[in-house]
Amino acid sequence: MSNVLQSHAASFPHAADPSVAQDVVSNDVDVRLSPGEPVGLVAGWGRFPISVANRIREAGNPVVCVAISGHAGPEIEDACDEVLWSGVGRFGRHLRFFKKQNVTKVTMAGKLFKSDLLYGGSLWLRHMPDLTCLRTFGPLLLGKGRDARDDRLLTAVIDTYHRHRIDICSATRLAPELLVKEGLLTRKSLSSSAMRDAEFGWSIAKTMGGLDIGQAVAIKDATVIAVEAIEGTDACIRRSGELCRRGGWTLVKVSKPNQDMRFDVPTIGAQTVQNVADAGGVAIAIEADRTILLDQEETVALADRLGVSIIAFRGVESAVAAA
Repeated sequence: MSNVLQSHAASFPHAADPSVAQDVVSNDVDVRLSPGEPVGLVAGWGRFPISVANRIREAGNPVVCVAISGHAGPEIEDACDEVLWSGVGRFGRHLRFFKKQNVTKVTMAGKLFKSDLLYGGSLWLRHMPDLTCLRTFGPLLLGKGRDARDDRLLTAVIDTYHRHRIDICSATRLAPELLVKEGLLTRKSLSSSAMRDAEFGWSIAKTMGGLDIGQAVAIKDATVIAVEAIEGTDACIRRSGELCRRGGWTLVKVSKPNQDMRFDVPTIGAQTVQNVADAGGVAIAIEADRTILLDQEETVALADRLGVSIIAFRGVESAVAAA
């Protein structure tokens, strides 16, 4: 395994280069919570908001949650102390709720379906943007020079919260144990071909992230089968199965260069593993210390049952050690 990796090191991102091997955490907020201080949570779709809320409460801090309608699941009610269900576009309502609960630090967790919100009409029809939302996103979404890139939209959100004296902090600062550690996570190692594909896919995915396209690629025989864009990882996985019917492909998911850990941190869980297996994938390669692994024991156990290998690494040298 190590010989395979070393023989292909020339095409892999240089592990000695700190800009690649150790991405900078961009613009994150140092979280110092007082005992009993409430923490705000904006909850989207998936298990991530539940995991974050549980960790915050275990540390002794109450969780005040804005649960995004049509995204967050009903189980968020049991995971938080106070919950307001609201459309994603009701910024003014969100801010008033947090202020009433004496919240000065907010974190965001869970997926928002960007394609539906921006291009399916749901932001305007179902989520009823208020004046604060229009002021935040209007210059980006309604003007002649429209710019709906994630980084621009999220920076606008940060600026709006900051003007109201509320800081947005990374969920991984509040629950650092959710970040996956380096190493082979499953009993089954990656085959030599899967490791070569992981190696090849890493540099492709990093480049994509730098262009603000997506986080994941599916690779088979050093060929890009599918690329994640606005549709998200699950749809990318399904498309990979449709395009590579003989299976045997590898999913590679990494953070952006200079990833802002407050938003859109790469995340996998049991659903990811199930989807990969259903679509004929054999391995998942993720970035250590920059990827959230939800319900790790359950997820790894499922991968073992389904025969999907999972490895977390930082670069070629890390992958050699992990393999």
